[in-house]
Order: sequence, then C-alpha cells, then structure tokens
Amino acid sequence: MDSPTFVPTVKVGKVLHEGDSIQYMEMNNVYVYPQLTFKNKRQAQQYMRLVQNVKKVLPIAKEARMMLIETTEYLETLSNDKEKAEHMKRVEEDIFKTYKPKMKKLTYSQGKLLIKLIDRECHSSSYDMIKAFMGPIRAGFWQVFAWGFGASLKKEYDAQGVDRLTERVVLMVESGQI
Repeated sequence: MDSPTFVPTVKVGKVLHEGDSIQYMEMNNVYVYPQLTFKNKRQAQQYMRLVQNVKKVLPIAKEARMMLIETTEYLETLSNDKEKAEHMKRVEEDIFKTYKPKMKKLTYSQGKLLIKLIDRECHSSSYDMIKAFMGPIRAGFWQVFAWGFGASLKKEYDAQGVDRLTERVVLMVESGQI
C-alpha cells in the first residue's frame, strides 16, 4: 500500500444504545463488482495494462488537483495583476522543473489517461485550466502540441460511459482493493 492515493482509515468507537454499549468500526469503502470475463488473452492484458497505468498516473492527477486548489486560493489573496502574473510564472517554472522528467517517462496511453484523470479530479478539462491560468493563446499552443501527438486537452472524463472501466479501476485503486 505504498500508493499515495490509498489512505487507510479505520475508526473504532462505542455507542450507548438502550443501556448497552455497542462497539463499531468504520472502514474505507469497499467496492464490489461482478467478476470480469475476458474474451481472449489480449483483452485481459489490456485490462492489466489499464490497472498499471491508473496506478502510475492517478497520483499525478491528484497532485495536479491539490496544486490547482492551492494556486487558486493563493491567487485570491494577491491584490493586483502584476503579483498574480509573477506568481503564475513561478508556479509554471516549478511545474516544469518538477513534472517534466515525470512526463517524459509516460507512455502515449498514460499521457492520454492522465488528461482524462485530471478532468475527473478537477472537474475541468486540462485545456480549460491552462486557459484560465495562462490565457487562451498558451492554451491553444498546448492543445496544438497535444494534437500533434494524437491527444486532446479538451477530452472529458465520462465515468458512466466510455470510461466506466477506468472509473472502476480508479475506485478500486483508491480504496486499496487493487
């Protein structure tokens, strides 16, 4: 359980009910799904690859969410646009310094999955976040850059549709089941 996405919580307590004390225990959610059946070995391998990819990029998506929240909260405390621009420049430099080596190690499918998981975590597409913080021109540049690799920063996460298997894997990873 070395993954930063899994935080085990077990709360033990007692409740007094009609003069009798009853001990209880609260634990993390446990998700129960029907057993997956695969048509062939290739499909099973694709599922295992999805599990590995989610385990690799979900922590990055969660870090992006926390960074977004912290940056937004701090920007609200700044009084003028010059201070905000300077802070955003420092944040951008820090992001490049910290995450560029990590991003270079991602595969094509992990990068596309990361775009979707950022949308899942932040409830906003990567394109919209870049546009909000850095402006439409830079967002357009990064969208064209992603498009050159066959990806799109505007991809949205559809937990009930196309991405339901990914959602299943994400929930199970978060709960520590896989």
